[in-house]
Amino acid sequence: MTLLIVIVILALLFDYINGFHDAANSIATVVSTKVLTPLQAVIWAAFFNFVAFGIFQDHAVANTISKTVNKEFITLNVILAGLIAAIFWNLLTWWYGIPSSSSHTLIGGFAGAAITHALIDYQGNIGIGEIVENETIIKTILFIFFAPLIGMLISIFITIVTIMRNMWARLGIIILMTFLTVLLFDKFEEDKMDENFKKFIKLDKIEIDHELMQLTIKQTTPDSLSMAKFADSQKKLEAAKDIYNVLIPKLLLYDEIGTDSIVNFAYNRGLLKDIEISRLKDEVRNANNYLILEALASHNEDAKQEYKIAKTETEKYKGPLKSYLTGNISLDSAMVAMNTIFPLDPKNETKIVSKIKNFDIKKDFKKDIEKSENYPIVWGIIFTSILFMLVYLYVEKYKTPTAYSVANMFKKLQLFSSAAFSIGHGGNDAQKVMGIIGAALIASGNIQDFGQLPNWVPISCYLAIGLGTMSGGWKIVKTMGTKITKVTPLEGVAAETAGAFTLFFTGQMGIPVSTTHTITGSIIGVGATKRLSAVRWGVTSSLLVAWILTIPVSAVLAGLTYWIITLFN
Repeated sequence: MTLLIVIVILALLFDYINGFHDAANSIATVVSTKVLTPLQAVIWAAFFNFVAFGIFQDHAVANTISKTVNKEFITLNVILAGLIAAIFWNLLTWWYGIPSSSSHTLIGGFAGAAITHALIDYQGNIGIGEIVENETIIKTILFIFFAPLIGMLISIFITIVTIMRNMWARLGIIILMTFLTVLLFDKFEEDKMDENFKKFIKLDKIEIDHELMQLTIKQTTPDSLSMAKFADSQKKLEAAKDIYNVLIPKLLLYDEIGTDSIVNFAYNRGLLKDIEISRLKDEVRNANNYLILEALASHNEDAKQEYKIAKTETEKYKGPLKSYLTGNISLDSAMVAMNTIFPLDPKNETKIVSKIKNFDIKKDFKKDIEKSENYPIVWGIIFTSILFMLVYLYVEKYKTPTAYSVANMFKKLQLFSSAAFSIGHGGNDAQKVMGIIGAALIASGNIQDFGQLPNWVPISCYLAIGLGTMSGGWKIVKTMGTKITKVTPLEGVAAETAGAFTLFFTGQMGIPVSTTHTITGSIIGVGATKRLSAVRWGVTSSLLVAWILTIPVSAVLAGLTYWIITLFN
């Protein structure tokens, strides 16, 4: 428990450092254009960092980070080493004023420590693909280049549209792009709802288990026991697919019929009964220290043997729990029956009884559906478009436009665009630390999966990054705000709005991108719109080198840190 507490403290410290390291991302342009003073800017950015807590509901980025490394190779020492390396690299790059990626530092450190741990345990007889989640790593590496490129293209587009002389053509383009963006976010919501629903009914896990069983049967001579297991797997898969096929059309009509209608339909049709029993069984055995035993099993032979027995036997809890849910036996009788199957620790009985009494499958299902909502972001995008159009109309049609009035308009708009980027920064970067704390809680046996993350985790992560942002990062502000290219208020609005949109897009897809890379690409975009020579490409190429080095350097540092930690164990 002590090590877990140390890891949580270090994770929040990293989050705090991330805040002041990346403060420049949110405030560089607004400070360089003198819209706000540095102190005003960091307070402004910190406030909207925390506002992100109420907007990003699904925590898709955090879930991705927690799954960077395959579960069996995640230990508290691995997470500790990764954090120490990430903190060191972040402080080093901050000291030299290099706007490197805190996100990639964290991912590189986590992966490097896990790889070292696995290579030591298996004496090199294991492939890296078996240790880390290749898809996550590949996506992360690709978006080292894609995130700034997307930010650059969007900022160029916004700048060109903004300086168009024909007002009505400008408004028409904004309306069209807003419509297309809303359609894109509707698709994100559908995909996320589909993914979350598959996890809720365990269809994703059942499909993987069935495929592995199929492969085993093809590669070996099956006996009667393995064939029986395969038949049972086939039956589970068909049942899960039946539930999926019945409910997915309803879920796709979520905006029209609402959550309660979907939940009541599923419950009244009996589609949640098997899921209800399975999830309640998980709640009971987890409350009986099952997860702690699972965590110990990775490095303790006695615990490994006990865990094998517990894994099989506690599945039989479903029998008495089903009888209790259908009203055939009392709660006391269910407790006695489960204790006979696999002993319940007397210390845990009160907690188990509370879990059973408070369990509500309808409430859980409703919460899972609503996690997929992205309406705050969609309405935010619509509001942004309307605001920009009204401001353009007021300045250019209601009032006679002058250089002063136009510049003043963009200074005011920059307050809004920097707030939007700060929300994206908070929503993206705070989630990465949530993912690490979630991985630590899973490794220590406190929770079973990321869906059980306690509420104090997101609150503390958003608060830590907000406080860090308030501390500022003036060396990087100078690099971002003045050294790449000279930024006017108009270009500041374009860069920050482009950066915010990019972070919202990638956040909805669950891709951990660098806010540093994103805003840098956006600033380059507005500079290149004037002329290519307006961008100081020497500074930009140096930044690119630092970005590419971040993941491998962090991985090596974390590997060395993990090796040192093992010397003291």
